[in-house]
Amino acid sequence: MGLIILAASCIAAAIFTGFVFLNKKRLGLSLLQSVAFSVLRALFRIRIKGLEHLAETDGARVFVLMRQSALDAMIMTALLPRDCEHFYGEGDDRRRLLAPFRRLGRASGNIGLTARARLSAALLRDGVACLYVGKDMEPSPLAMQEFSEIAGVVRDAKASIVPVYLRGSRHSLLSAWEPAKAPRHLLPQITVAAAEPFTITSGHAGQMADQIYDGLALAKFRSTNFDASIFEAIAHACRLYGPGRAILEDALGGKLTYRRLMIGARVFAGRISALSQPDEALGVLLPNANGVVVTLFALFSAGRPAAMLNYTAGPAAIVSAIKTGRLQSVLCSRGFVEKAELHSLIAAIEANGTRIVYIEDIRDAVRPIEKLKGALLWRQAVHRRRSSDPAVILFTSGSEGTPKGVVLSSANLLANASQADCRIDISPSDVLFNVLPVFHTFGLLGGTLLPLLYGIRLFLYPSPLHYKLIPAVARKIKPSIMFGTDTFLAGYGRAAKDGDFDSLRLIVSGAEPVRSETRKIFRERFGAEIVEGYGMTEASPVVAVNSSTHGREGSVGRAMADMKLRLEPVEGIEEGGRMHIAGPNLMLGYMTADQPGVLQPLGDGWHDSGDIVSIDAQGYISIRGRAKRFAKIAGEMVSLGAVELMVQQLWPEAQHAVITLPDRRKGERIVLVTTKMPALKDELQAHSRRFGATELMVPNDIVTVDSIPVLGSGKTDYQTTRTLVESRLVVVDPTK
Repeated sequence: MGLIILAASCIAAAIFTGFVFLNKKRLGLSLLQSVAFSVLRALFRIRIKGLEHLAETDGARVFVLMRQSALDAMIMTALLPRDCEHFYGEGDDRRRLLAPFRRLGRASGNIGLTARARLSAALLRDGVACLYVGKDMEPSPLAMQEFSEIAGVVRDAKASIVPVYLRGSRHSLLSAWEPAKAPRHLLPQITVAAAEPFTITSGHAGQMADQIYDGLALAKFRSTNFDASIFEAIAHACRLYGPGRAILEDALGGKLTYRRLMIGARVFAGRISALSQPDEALGVLLPNANGVVVTLFALFSAGRPAAMLNYTAGPAAIVSAIKTGRLQSVLCSRGFVEKAELHSLIAAIEANGTRIVYIEDIRDAVRPIEKLKGALLWRQAVHRRRSSDPAVILFTSGSEGTPKGVVLSSANLLANASQADCRIDISPSDVLFNVLPVFHTFGLLGGTLLPLLYGIRLFLYPSPLHYKLIPAVARKIKPSIMFGTDTFLAGYGRAAKDGDFDSLRLIVSGAEPVRSETRKIFRERFGAEIVEGYGMTEASPVVAVNSSTHGREGSVGRAMADMKLRLEPVEGIEEGGRMHIAGPNLMLGYMTADQPGVLQPLGDGWHDSGDIVSIDAQGYISIRGRAKRFAKIAGEMVSLGAVELMVQQLWPEAQHAVITLPDRRKGERIVLVTTKMPALKDELQAHSRRFGATELMVPNDIVTVDSIPVLGSGKTDYQTTRTLVESRLVVVDPTK
């Protein structure tokens, strides 16, 4: 036995020695550094992304990373050249555990005036430095000022910056985060990721600070594992945040832990596999409740794309979507059909030859052996999928035309969730209240997958239209995060009692501009700020978002990490252009009615957003309107969105939609549809002059209605609005 132990020890020592010399050669480390790094690498299963050619890089360099843990300094001190000066973050230089690692490099203490002088001197002699800055993705104004000062030193020294992020270290025993925001693990897996080195370009202090901030966000994004399927990513989240963590709750009172969610999905997945073919997409016609999440994850486990159907769209639109996606089966609930009175919709689906599969029937047919198997194998998918395979099919809103099927992969969805995490600070201490339907891309990604991936407790509510009920639910569950459109948020704010939304720290709004009146309600009554974002189904969906660090009212924020934007000129538009986007969150492609079931991939990796935007020097995006939402009147381009904004300022308490109708003399005429009664054109003309609008922006016709048609996502339904106007026997025209 002794000889066996000795032999095993010798083999282990030989293997470790091999790793030591391999790391020494590949990373250019000293022998002492390589020994230390090899030990750390073995303990924390360290992966390296973007620093593989560290030894080949010359010139003055500054490594900058957001300090998540004291482990960061240990690993970087062992990894970077011995002559690298380390400027530790607040508190790190007082940790005794760092003392042995400081022998591997040169410690210069906290970042301060003296340290900045040392940093400047080191860089001027082509030295290397490593700066440990604050841990937050939404840095304070003081931290942003520090970024600009660092950038100034680096720029003057003509050095390059290498942003670095250590994913996983925040969950170590030496974490810089409080336990409620980062559950502890003895030996978490750590990924050391770096973004591309860059130099500081000329610009004012804010722009220079933004370059460092954007580099850090990109490094954090690059540290994410995009090679996993959605199911595998959720299984990882389960291990990270704890299988027994209560993660999901709905308005029916159901509560699920990660483990129960995954067991249910595994059992359900076995049944789904038996009633469908591999890679066959199945329709999902379910409301916001625990059942829809279990069903989604069952489809992910079974390797079947989930085609999310908008049950508010009506029978014709849903049957059209079913045909476009070539869906043979639709998963539904008898209870939901009864409560929502969807009998005519179900009849239309069955008349199309599509099979309705009720989840109650699947649940009742499950045998004890299946439950036992699910309880044992819940961490494993029934059928493994590649991250690049289709995961979901969503359908565009059809606000201006026929809906198309948008095919998104696991990698697309994981990328967009990570991009959101790289722009806004979120943690397991948050509670997210989701009223947006899961068939809507924002409701799916932001309101369902994002919280489950990052350990955020999720509360699902079945309908965003319950304006009087939702505030009372919010008072009870005390959410810290909420998503919505301006239409929905304004309704909740008007119906709410004092204190209903006091728990909110973050409200993200999209799909339509946020009116100043809506901001005022939440700011003054509940102390909550609404930040605007911008997205589209094709981008999984988030393209840009404001944050507490980077927020500009009137804009939709700055582009997400690793996204590329391109503006193309538009005739008649002097400022801005038609935006095209590219990035890892961009869809696999479309399915269209003329080619049902056929994935039509993007040709060159770019997607035409169809939006006219302007982008300022700091990257803030301002939406001028949809290209289709511009009217050409007497040869001039007029933004219908700008007309809506002008009218909204005049009559803020009412709702408005602006459309165009053909005009034999001018080509098109502008029609205002409004709930304002009476809506006088003389009053509108006087306001337009104060607004600075041209005469062409004043609507030719005004039509008053009781309510503006909206889609299930909360967007204005312009198609129905136009049909409503055209069907009127008499169009009110104040000019006559």
